Order: sequence, then structure tokens, then C-alpha cells
Amino acid sequence: MHFVDAKGILTGGKGHFGMNIYRGCSHGCIYCDSRSKCYQFTHAFEDIEVKQNAPELLEQALKSKRKKAMIGTGSMSDPYMHCEEQLGLTRKCLEVICRYGFGAAVQTKSDRILRDIDLLEEINRKAKCVVQITLTTFDDALCRIIEPNVCNTKRRIEVLQAMKERGIPTVVWLTPILPFINDTKENIQVILDACAQAQVKGIICFDMGLTLREGDREYYYAALDRHFPGLKEKYIRTYGGAYEVTSPDSRELMNLFRSFCRDHGILYRPEECFEYLQTLPEKYEQMTLLDGL
Repeated sequence: MHFVDAKGILTGGKGHFGMNIYRGCSHGCIYCDSRSKCYQFTHAFEDIEVKQNAPELLEQALKSKRKKAMIGTGSMSDPYMHCEEQLGLTRKCLEVICRYGFGAAVQTKSDRILRDIDLLEEINRKAKCVVQITLTTFDDALCRIIEPNVCNTKRRIEVLQAMKERGIPTVVWLTPILPFINDTKENIQVILDACAQAQVKGIICFDMGLTLREGDREYYYAALDRHFPGLKEKYIRTYGGAYEVTSPDSRELMNLFRSFCRDHGILYRPEECFEYLQTLPEKYEQMTLLDGL
């Protein structure tokens, strides 16, 4: 872990912004796209870069904005990694977001987000808050292999339930689905059933597969050699150097996914999910109160 003074903290615009407080990750997921060389890391991925002045930068940015918007975090680096326990920068940034009446869309795999559930609830009451959780496999043993340094899927589902109890909407990322590993009908079905039980607002799944780029591919293949002997060779025979690596059963699994979401009133088209995540209605608070009547 090393500390830097960043020059800025928000990216994007046109009604929504992105924010990454950390750079790199300690979760150790074998499939992580953020390891790809295109992101031009100049330090080891596990040597977390900490933007120590993130709360101050965020405050400067938000107090100058006349129109409220959604602020997303977690797309590149999980805001609830191990170091957040000691540093608390994610919570400090959420406090700024809350103070200035902006909305938040937080993406994580970690149950550490429960530490801030009071603050997330307050943001949702004042503006809008959406918690996004990644779910990939319901098998605890497999989860320890592909996502070794973070809580298992069952615990993440408990996080979804806790958010539901507080009235905080949730979106699940059902991705990546790894060919020949977790791309089974049984795995997808049990995750979908859990999503319905937790009354998630939406599920994001572009396809049943994953993407591999330079840097990410090599790390993933090394993990396959360690944990699934012979599977790397099968990938090479099947996909070559393709960027999009799609399960042979993708059509069947996607049909299951789409029909389940339609039957349960869950958003599933990516564009609809992103519109929901990125839109802060002007009268969100009043809408929320009316929904409860």
C-alpha cells in the first residue's frame, strides 16, 4: 500500500460521475479485468494506491456543482478492500456525498459495506443510494478459489437482504461466468433464486462468459494451471486469443436468466440497469415516501 495526493477524484459527467478512491485490489479474484495492461498500472496490482486526499477533493468538486447527480464507485477497484477498515476513506467520501445531497451507486464484493449501512440509508433517504454486489458462484469451495480474499456468495446474499430490510435498492452483477467452471444451470438458478428472495432491482449480465486481455489473461491462465490442471489448454484450443470468452452453454443460460428476470419483474437489460444506476430523479425523496404509503 502506498499513498498519493491525487489531482482529481471525479470522472465522467452528463448527470452522473465515477470515483475510484483506491487503485489496485487485494481480493485476488483470478479473473479480474482491472489487471489488464491497458489500464497502465505503474505498480504491482496488490500494492494498493491510496488517494489519501480523496474526501477533500470530493468536497471541493461537489460544493461547486449546482445540479445533484449520482456518484458511482467500485467499477475499477473495490471501495471495501481490507485497507478500508483502517483508512475509512470510502466512508468519509460517502459522508461528503450525503452532506451535499448527491446520490451514490456503490459496487463491492465485500461485507465490509455493512459498516456503513447507516450512512447508505441516510443517502437513500435524502437522495438515492444503490448497492451493487457481484455474485458468481454459490459453491463455497469454488468461491475460495476464484475469489480467495473476500467473503463468500452466501455472505454477500446476506448483505443484499440487509439492504432490502433498510429499503436500500440493490443491483447484482452476475459476472463473470467462467466457461467449464461455474457455467452450469444449477449455479445460475440458485443465484437467481437468491436474487429474487432479496428483491433486487436489477441483474447485470452481458453474456455467460468473461473477457480476457493482455495482463489479465496471463494471470487467469496461471490460476487455471494451479487449480484446474489441463483447463488452460482447453481454453486455448476453444478460444485461441479471443477477447470475449463465451460459455458453450451461453444461449441456454441467457434464456434462463432473461425469462427468470421477466417473470420476477427484475431489470435485466444492461441499458436499463445502467440508466437506473446513473439517474437521480429530482423528486426521489418524495417518490420514496409515497411508495411507502
